[in-house]
Amino acid sequence: MKRVVSVSIGSSTRNHKATINVMGEQVSIERIGTDGDLQKCFAIMRELDGQVDAFGLGGTNFYLTVAGRKYPMSSELKLAKGIRTPIVDGSNIKSGFESRLPDFLATETGVDLKTKKVLLMSAVDRYALGEALEKTGCELFVGDFYFALGLPIVLRSLMPIKRIVPVVLPLALKLPFGSIYPTGKKQEEIKPTSFSRKAFDWADIIAGDFHYIRRYMPEDLKDKVIVTNTVTPADKELLSKRGAALLITASPDFEGRSFATNVLDALVVAVSGKRPEELGQQGYQEYITKLDLRPRFERLQ
Repeated sequence: MKRVVSVSIGSSTRNHKATINVMGEQVSIERIGTDGDLQKCFAIMRELDGQVDAFGLGGTNFYLTVAGRKYPMSSELKLAKGIRTPIVDGSNIKSGFESRLPDFLATETGVDLKTKKVLLMSAVDRYALGEALEKTGCELFVGDFYFALGLPIVLRSLMPIKRIVPVVLPLALKLPFGSIYPTGKKQEEIKPTSFSRKAFDWADIIAGDFHYIRRYMPEDLKDKVIVTNTVTPADKELLSKRGAALLITASPDFEGRSFATNVLDALVVAVSGKRPEELGQQGYQEYITKLDLRPRFERLQ
């Protein structure tokens, strides 16, 4: 049996384990949260090194890729040194997966994005999704400045992100990661602000990382469409109780939940028996097709 383990700096309350059948082979998939402890994350990987087929790195990345340029997360790269088992963070398939979501939403549900207002929580960690949304002609609100940095600045396109990121992002990545992204126990807290309430109320569609969405969402999500990934049954119940109408996730459902792209990335590596650099983009696309990995939607009301 193949074994995939995703070790995340996210909350341990979201841990999950599933065994799935892939191309006639059993694959064990497990998610282990370390409650914001990056050192513990890689300590677990060192302990399991050689015992699993691939690791997924969750809740953070080795690089953030914006407009084709990579920005390294130096702490993560440093701590991963010496681990022999392949470690992937989802970036090898993330752009291809998430860029399909607007077309999938329109085709499968009939939502006309040209007439919709879309709140994208952060374009820096979902840039391919942002580009795909912008191409639809929707009215866009890009939330990086507020949701990551706490600055009440509204962006209406990706152009300012392209211009500002080369200057701001290298500096922001020197801050503790937990100061710009919900990690550990913060992922269990819901703390809407007056600014976030206005942004959510304005939007027809809320898109982006679910931890940002969950932390800032208001009590009333009536008729909202949520476009995200990595949701648990409890997350779906919460969205439904608050009135959200439709949930779109980039990845399929495995035993009641959608796993993050780092898990799917690791799944491809494990099943193929190849390292990421051996697969390349073409190899990843071939296995995405073979494994029939596709977005899904679920009506919540």
